[in-house]
Amino acid sequence: MPDALSARRLSRRGLLAAGGAAALATLLAACGKDDAAKPASANGSGPWSFTDDRSTKVEAAARPTRVVAFTGVAAALIDFGLDKQLVGVFGETKRADGTADPQAGDLNIEGVEILGNVWGEFSLEKYAALRPDLLVTHMYDPDALWYVPDESKAKILPLAPSVAITTARVPMTRPIERYAALAASLGADLSAKKVTDAKARFEAAAEAVRQAVKANPGIKVMACSGSPDLFYVSNPKVSTDLMYFAELGVDIVVPTKLEAGDYFEALSWESAGKFPADLILLDNRSTALQAKDLTAKPTWQQLPAVKANQVSAWDAVPRFSYAGSAPLLENLATAIRNAKKVS
Repeated sequence: MPDALSARRLSRRGLLAAGGAAALATLLAACGKDDAAKPASANGSGPWSFTDDRSTKVEAAARPTRVVAFTGVAAALIDFGLDKQLVGVFGETKRADGTADPQAGDLNIEGVEILGNVWGEFSLEKYAALRPDLLVTHMYDPDALWYVPDESKAKILPLAPSVAITTARVPMTRPIERYAALAASLGADLSAKKVTDAKARFEAAAEAVRQAVKANPGIKVMACSGSPDLFYVSNPKVSTDLMYFAELGVDIVVPTKLEAGDYFEALSWESAGKFPADLILLDNRSTALQAKDLTAKPTWQQLPAVKANQVSAWDAVPRFSYAGSAPLLENLATAIRNAKKVS
């Protein structure tokens, strides 16, 4: 789910930069004549195509072998069996201490070019130098490419075909299936033991959530994110993971005064107790305040779930693969089983 700032940026449409074609020609020339003209190596697979969630049929003379993706997308594609095809990423990838961001999953962050490590960062020069065959990212709103900056997308998108997969207003299983299909089209073997084992684990974890709800009925769950000034309550009718949790029987708070594409309700900290909840799922991204950061907020400390120590980490932008999402369901099942009615 987009955080507050991201969601506001996500919902707007920036004007395309003027002079894009001239800038693109200059940029390619700056990358070096040999590099710019050198095609990605074909693998003999023949023509390739994939219809993305914009209903756009993306086509190429050969299967793409140089893929650049949002970090979480790259990690999901690796979970489905891709590897050397991933040459560049953008989005939170490397933490300040040099270790991999959780979003990166099993991605070898030293083996790819990092084009940007935060929202709004995307090096056009590095991207062009990679000679990409394909750009892949999430799509939370129609035609809005996640972490591809509006102000430079007119220069970015002509460099390679792009694929966008819907990651909002559909249950989590849908983007997982779509990324699996994309990975297969790019050469991944979905019948490999690594993939089938992960799928079996995911299905078992989903069943564990169903059973936890049955064994401990009436637990009200609230998914939220904290910032210095506001408390954001997420909407399970839009957030793909929360939508799936609800399908499994989880009783999730539905905010009533929505904004920014209906992703959340923004509350002042004085109103943080508006929605009763027994279990809190707290956004664990580096862009959000964590439980230790919220101890100075009196209204946070007064929430019944916080008093009962019933706060669980929430991956607000999940890794859309069976391997990436199974642990989320396992943790949710455990949290629900162990929760007590406190609201």
